[in-house]
Amino acid sequence: MLLKTLAFLFLNLLLLDLAVSTSEDGFIFNGFPGANLKLDGTASITSNGLLKLTNNTKQMMGHAFHPSPLNFQNSSDGKIFSFSTTYVFAIISGYVDLGGHGIAFLISPTKDLSNATPNTYLGLCSMKNKKTNHIFAVELDTVKSPEVDDIDENHVGIDINSLISNNSHTAGYYADDSGSFKTLNLLSGKVMQVWVDYDGEKMQVNVTLSPLGIPKPSRPLLSSTVNLSTVLLETMYVGFSASTGPPLTTHYVLGWSFKMNGIEQELDYSKLPAVPRTRPKGRSMALDISLPLASSAFVLVIVAAVFFIVWRRIKFSELLEDWEVEYGPHRFLYKDLFRATNGFKDKELLGTGGFGRVYKGVLPPSEMEVAVKRVSHGSRQGMKEFVAEIVSMGRLRHRNLVQLLGYCRRKGELLLVYDFMPSGSLDKYLYDSTQLTLDWDRRFQIIKGVASGLLYLHEGWEQVVIHRDIKASNVLLDSEMNGRLGDFGLARLYDHGTDPQTTHVVGTMGYLAPELVRTGKATTLTDVFAFGAFILEVACGRKPIEHSAPDERVVLVDWVVENWRKGSILNTLDSRLGQVYVVKEAEMVLKLGLLCSHPLPSARPTMHQVNQYFDGNAPLPELSPTYMSFSALALLQHEGFDDYLMSYPSVSTVSVLSGGR
Repeated sequence: MLLKTLAFLFLNLLLLDLAVSTSEDGFIFNGFPGANLKLDGTASITSNGLLKLTNNTKQMMGHAFHPSPLNFQNSSDGKIFSFSTTYVFAIISGYVDLGGHGIAFLISPTKDLSNATPNTYLGLCSMKNKKTNHIFAVELDTVKSPEVDDIDENHVGIDINSLISNNSHTAGYYADDSGSFKTLNLLSGKVMQVWVDYDGEKMQVNVTLSPLGIPKPSRPLLSSTVNLSTVLLETMYVGFSASTGPPLTTHYVLGWSFKMNGIEQELDYSKLPAVPRTRPKGRSMALDISLPLASSAFVLVIVAAVFFIVWRRIKFSELLEDWEVEYGPHRFLYKDLFRATNGFKDKELLGTGGFGRVYKGVLPPSEMEVAVKRVSHGSRQGMKEFVAEIVSMGRLRHRNLVQLLGYCRRKGELLLVYDFMPSGSLDKYLYDSTQLTLDWDRRFQIIKGVASGLLYLHEGWEQVVIHRDIKASNVLLDSEMNGRLGDFGLARLYDHGTDPQTTHVVGTMGYLAPELVRTGKATTLTDVFAFGAFILEVACGRKPIEHSAPDERVVLVDWVVENWRKGSILNTLDSRLGQVYVVKEAEMVLKLGLLCSHPLPSARPTMHQVNQYFDGNAPLPELSPTYMSFSALALLQHEGFDDYLMSYPSVSTVSVLSGGR
């Protein structure tokens, strides 16, 4: 029994001698069973002889050093001796697609690197001091760390006193047969071999990498000229350092050979221990990370979806009451109008008036062009009747009316949708110097067209429609420059033969009939008064009231009356017309404008009569010189306006006569 025990011990000593051989200038480890290495951190030697630098623990580091220092420097001239080393390693990640951080062969003045930091710093230096003195290392890094200027997440680098590599290259090797570069994945779990050679005379470092079993490639992966005499001290320790980050990774060294002033001994691959395959088959960190992230993302998506729905409802909220259900076909969705106008952006703005802003829009999916007017209505009473009238007016059909297509209501806002008129509003052609001047024939046709449309409103439809805001800016021109009366936002309806019940004075200064200011009751004759002011505006190219004009020309109708008395009524025509107009037509238009804007309602014609005058079916009545010479005071007393003047002393006589307030 004793003989068997002695034989067993002798055999183990023999095998150990074969696996581990050391001398003063070099050593070789074909595996590390019984190796006397200085280990710290997570470093250990497994039962089968693997040097295990990390143990699959997050954010840890391990070091392994040859126990005895080596003499690197020639004391006579200070030059660094040549040296060469090779080692076989494997990096096993807990995931098929991610690992960290890396392993490094290093030459250090000390075996105590306990103050170093794992992760990016590979256990070589600390986070506070990213540089250190007298360190030479060759790193095999599997994480790209921008703070140390890593080139990628799979590289080899030569480090001199810093983790910012002196030279680096993507991991791989140059095949001897073709010289082509072949990439190696350091995280593949496959066993690989590294050679590090330093030529003391040339001061050149070469680093070569290849899969295990392939002869050392003739062309190194990295080659740098480095004067190590300023880096290495006379005696230094050689060893390995490895560190892990959050990804679970284990770093192994299977064999190691080192030689000073010569070529290292070749490793015996047959004696190298096997690397355990501990990685679960097909396991991916993407899966481990994605599962909790997916849960969090799902919750975030739900929250975002709820937020989006609430935000969308608020953004596109509408005011819809039960009584509006019957008006469904005439009601537009706010979100459709919002999208049609590009969110009511200023670039889509067509114009701004006293009652709202008008935007151009294109309705999906028909691509129909529309004009959308936004009117502030607050919480006004009578909204039900108002909307009912809007919907009714949507049934109006006449070639000289802008088609009202429908409406939309939001809190505090009413949106009216009309046909889009590509040529814009008439007032631009009257007052904008950048627009072409309308000739007389076009002006005459526009006036006749508006008269025809107004007749349809007063007498040609199932109800009487009082427009209440007839003026040049509310007359729009189609692609053929035909005039169309638009903007029915202030219009009111009542049955034929009944009395209108409007009691609020609305409209535009200069177009308001005197009796409307006094009674607040709009009628077809108050529309006729506004039409008269409109006729004079178009013919004369001037607004009904111009405060910047000379005193005798502030009120347009007064100025035209004065010229009519002098027999020079044609002098009031727009000077831009020159002499290019039809005299009879111009005289008729100017006189008709005065007749329609007569201060006394009973003296005004109806729109039926106005159209007869235009068609030549009835002669235009002559203006009465006697009546037109009435003084303002006499007129006011005749109409019983004295009480009005007492209530509103600031209102001038001229303003009242001209329809102002």
